[in-house]
Amino acid sequence: MPPRLRIPSSQLSRTLRRQRVGGPQYEISIRCASTAAAAAATPGPSMDQMNTSTAPASQFHPTQPPSHRRPEERRSQLLRQYTSLIRTSPLMVLFQHNNLQSIEWVAIRRELSLALQKVDEQLASEGRRLPPLAPHIKLQIIQTRIFEVALRIVEYFRPDKEELEAKRRTAEQTSEIPSRFDPRDDPTLTHDLSRAVHDAVMYKKGKHELSTLLVGPIAVLSFPNVSPEHLKAALSVLAPKATGFPVPSRKTNPGWHEQTVQDGLQKLMLLAARVDGKVFDLDETKWVGSIEGGIDGLRAQLVAALQSISASVTSTLEGASKSLYLTLESRRSVLEEEQKGGKEEDSVCSPSQNFAPS
Repeated sequence: MPPRLRIPSSQLSRTLRRQRVGGPQYEISIRCASTAAAAAATPGPSMDQMNTSTAPASQFHPTQPPSHRRPEERRSQLLRQYTSLIRTSPLMVLFQHNNLQSIEWVAIRRELSLALQKVDEQLASEGRRLPPLAPHIKLQIIQTRIFEVALRIVEYFRPDKEELEAKRRTAEQTSEIPSRFDPRDDPTLTHDLSRAVHDAVMYKKGKHELSTLLVGPIAVLSFPNVSPEHLKAALSVLAPKATGFPVPSRKTNPGWHEQTVQDGLQKLMLLAARVDGKVFDLDETKWVGSIEGGIDGLRAQLVAALQSISASVTSTLEGASKSLYLTLESRRSVLEEEQKGGKEEDSVCSPSQNFAPS
């Protein structure tokens, strides 16, 4: 039996302590060495990267920028809808409606759609390759105050592209995003609900030509293109008395003569029109609708006018050149006659001189 060795407890605890500490120290030293090797393998940033600041991360989603108006509200949605309608409708006609019932609106829209569809069919039968406009011509009631704001935004807000591009480059080159500023104050945001648009058109209130007409209940007839044929058909259905266009016959359009339609038309009044950004009164609107042949006819009239002007200019220039030519010819003939007369006198005087006495 081997002898038992008695080791003091203090010495035993020191030995265990060294063994426990030795293992983690070895692991820590290995980890530090691997980290240092990885750091040495990764290249450091260049001087250009250190001098040039990185672009800041966007604080908002690109499809949901900060807005001065709350986008979830109905007024904001109507404003965006009206601005889009104004930008995509080069021809708009404004009507005032007085307490029309829903059944009257349905009847009027039905007759309007039928009349516009007949125009599309007539143009197709004439061989014109034009897309049908009847499905895209709409008669709708508007909120006048919001529509007036939309008009101001479309007509008066013209952001400077160079200035916006400079501000955008400055924002991209700035690495620090100041948290004390409201993101809605960003001048690069120029959508219809932004604060920049609101501040730009705020002082234009009531200065648009249609502002005085946007009072009370208003309805808008919008056209995606300027088509005199469709405008004439629409006005012959909605306001034949005010425009003087022929009333639809009872044989071709029996529904227009129904009492419901007539009651609704008596409550509609034509106010004005907006054609390519310009406000037209009643007479000018009638002139647009009375253009024969539509836009093609207007182009033909313009070409004929230009040709007549060029012909008159050509005749004027030719007349001046002809008169100058005739004047020079007459002067040349006079000079030739004078020269001939002088030679004859010389020939008559020469014999008398020869027979003179010496």
